[in-house]
Amino acid sequence: MVLTDDELKYINEVLGREPNELELGMMDVMFSEHCSYKSSRPILRNFPTDGPDVILGPGDDAGIVSLTDEYALAIGMESHNHPSAVEPYGGAGTGIGGIVRDIISMGARPVVLLDALRFGHMSDQRSKYIFDYVVKGISDYGNRIGVPTVGGEIEFDDNFQYNPMVNVVCAGLVKKDEIVYGSAPIVGDVYFLMGGTTGRDGIHGVTFASEELTSNSEIEDRPAVQVADPFTKKRVMEATYELLETLDIHGVKDLGGGGLTCCLSEMADKGGNGSCIDLNKIPLREENMTPYEIMLSESQERMVFAISPEDVEKASAICEKHDLSHAVIGEIIDKREFIIKDGDEIICHAPNVLFTDAPIIEREAKAPEKVIVDVDIPETNPQEALLALLASENITSKEWVYSQYDHEVQLRTIVKPGDDAAVIKVDDETSFTIGTDCNSTHVLLDPYHGAAAAVLESINNSISMGARPIALVDCLNFGNPEKPEVFWQFKEAVRGMSDVANKFNTAFISGNVSFYNETEGVTVNPSPIVGTVGVLNNDYIKTMTFKEEGDVIFVIGNTYPELDGSQYYKEIHNVVQGYPPEVRIDENYAVSMEIQKLIQECNEEITAVHDISKGGLVTALALMSIKSDKAVNVDVAAIPAAVDLTQDEKLFSESNGRFIITVKSDKVDKVKEMLDNDSIAYSIVGEVTCDNFIINNDSEELINVEVEKLLKANTTTIENQMA
Repeated sequence: MVLTDDELKYINEVLGREPNELELGMMDVMFSEHCSYKSSRPILRNFPTDGPDVILGPGDDAGIVSLTDEYALAIGMESHNHPSAVEPYGGAGTGIGGIVRDIISMGARPVVLLDALRFGHMSDQRSKYIFDYVVKGISDYGNRIGVPTVGGEIEFDDNFQYNPMVNVVCAGLVKKDEIVYGSAPIVGDVYFLMGGTTGRDGIHGVTFASEELTSNSEIEDRPAVQVADPFTKKRVMEATYELLETLDIHGVKDLGGGGLTCCLSEMADKGGNGSCIDLNKIPLREENMTPYEIMLSESQERMVFAISPEDVEKASAICEKHDLSHAVIGEIIDKREFIIKDGDEIICHAPNVLFTDAPIIEREAKAPEKVIVDVDIPETNPQEALLALLASENITSKEWVYSQYDHEVQLRTIVKPGDDAAVIKVDDETSFTIGTDCNSTHVLLDPYHGAAAAVLESINNSISMGARPIALVDCLNFGNPEKPEVFWQFKEAVRGMSDVANKFNTAFISGNVSFYNETEGVTVNPSPIVGTVGVLNNDYIKTMTFKEEGDVIFVIGNTYPELDGSQYYKEIHNVVQGYPPEVRIDENYAVSMEIQKLIQECNEEITAVHDISKGGLVTALALMSIKSDKAVNVDVAAIPAAVDLTQDEKLFSESNGRFIITVKSDKVDKVKEMLDNDSIAYSIVGEVTCDNFIINNDSEELINVEVEKLLKANTTTIENQMA
C-alpha cells in the first residue's frame, strides 16, 4: 500500500465513507507515483507541449506530430526499470509490449523501436546477466512482432548495478484522418475488451514501480512483473487494425500499468463520462480470481474499445477470426462515476476524481552539498588515451547489441544503427529521424546543464542527419522524490530541458517519469533520456561517414576548457567531479541552425556531418574514420576556441554544440562564405586521407595510428565480455 494518511483522509472525505477493500486497492494503484504523477505534475507543466507540427501533446497513450500532408507520427516513451531489475528478460519484453500497444491505441502502425539502457559495469556478473537478458528480451519481442529496433544508447556505471534503466521508444505512422484517441465520449457505448485473458500476473505492478527496490525484490516482487506474449501481441495488432478499418471506433486504449482500473477510469473521464462494469463478463485465465485481482491485474496484450452496441457482433466476429478472447464488459454512463457490479451487487461506486486526479504532493527540493577535491591529472600519451576511450564501455561500438535486432524488417530503415540517429522512410520524398540521448554523468554533476545538454544533443543528432527537429519525447529516471536532493535534481533537470526546448521551439509531446530508482541507499545517476523526431527531404540525408579522400574537415562551434565529467577524466584518470560542460543557449542555437542552413543551401558540397559528444573532438573523428574506413590528417591547434586551451582540452573537451563537417575540396569557399557572413565560429582543421589517422598540435604529432587499430579497439569490448 502506497497511500499516505493524508490521502486516505482525502478519499474518506470525497466518498463520505471509508472505501471497501476493492476500492482501496484500486485507489492505491491510481494514487501511485507511476499513475498519478503526484510529485512531478507541477514541475512538468514547465515543458512546452505545443508547436507548429504538434497534433496531440501529452495526456494520451502517445503524442502525435505531423510529417506530411497525409501522415502523422505517433510516438511514446516508457520505462520498465523495476521489472527489468527483477526479471530482465520478461521485464524488457513487456516494456516493449506496452509501448507498442500505446502506439496501436492511436490507430498507428508501429514502424520503429528504440531502447535507451543503463547497466552496472560488465565486470559485475549480475550486471552482465541483466544486460544480456534485457537485450534478449527486447530482441525477441521486437523481432517476433515485426517491428524494427533501429537505435538507442547505452551507458554503464556503478550506480546502475542494482537499478538498471530500460527505457523504450516506439513510433508509428498513421493517416491524419484515421487517428483515434483514448477516451469514451458517447454515453450508451459499450466497453469491448479483447486480446489476452486476465490472470494474476502484474498485480500491483505500478505500486511496485513507485517504491524503492530492496535486496529481496528479485524474489518478493517477481509476481508484480507481467508475462510477455509477443505471439498474442501480433494477433492483437492485426485484429485492432481490422476493427479500426471496419467499424466506427469511438475510443481505444491499451491495458498497461494499473490494468482495467487505470484504463477504464481514464477513458471515461477523458470523455466526460463514467463507467458501469460487469465483473463477471471479464474473460479470466485463472480460477477463483477475486475482484481485487481482476481489477488490478496487469496481464499483457489486452485492449479496450468504446463502440456502439450495434457493432458488437461485427467486432466479435473479427476477434474470433484472429482467435482472440473478447467480451462486452460494461457501458459508458452519463455520471462521472466508476461503478463495478459483481452480479447484482455493487462492489465499487466512487467518483472518477478518486481514480484520475490524485492530490498533488509539494515536495521539498534542496541542492546537495558539492564537494570538489584537488586532483593532480598526470600527462598521458594521447594515442594511448584515444585507444582506451574507444574501447571503454560507454564509447565502444554497440554492434553486439543492435546486431541482435532486426532493424530492416518493414524495409523503411534508410540509415541503420550506428550513426547519430536512424532515418526511416515515410514515402518517396520524406523520411523522419529518431534517436535518444543523455549523458547521465553530466546530469549528476549539474542537473540543469546536463539535462539541457541531453535535449541539445538529441536535437543536434537529428540536425546532423539533415532533418528539421519537430518534436521531443522523454523518460525522466530519478531516485526517491521524497529526498529533497533528488527532487532538486528533478526540478533542475526539467528547467534545463524546458529552456532548450523553448529556444528551439520544439515541444515535448509525450513522456514518462520514473522515480524510486534506488536500492538500499544506492541512487542511480539521474537520467533524463530525450528522444527527438526530425523530418527531412530524402534528397538531404547526411551521415557521419567520410566519403572521399581530400574532403576538407571543418570544426564548427567553440571549444571551451570543459573536461569535468568527461569520458577522458572518467576512463583515463578515474575522476568524476566538478562542473560539466555548460549549455550556452544562444551560441549553441546559432551553431545548430547554421548546420541546418548549410545542409539546405550547400547540400551537394557537404559530404559528412557529425556532432561532437562523448570523448570530445578526437574521439568523434576516430569514430568517423572507423565508420568509413578512411583516415584523417588534422591539426587541433586550429580549432575554434573562445579562450586558450590545453592540449587535453583540445582533444577531449566535451563542450556542447559542436559539429564536424566535411566539404568537397573545390567547394570550400562557398561554405566559408556562409559561415563568415553568419559570424559562426569555425576552423578548417585538416582533410580526409587514405593513410594513417594522424592528429597534430601545431608542429607536434600527437597521434599516428592505423584505422584498423582504431577499429579493433572500438569493436571488441562487449564482444569479449559477453563471449
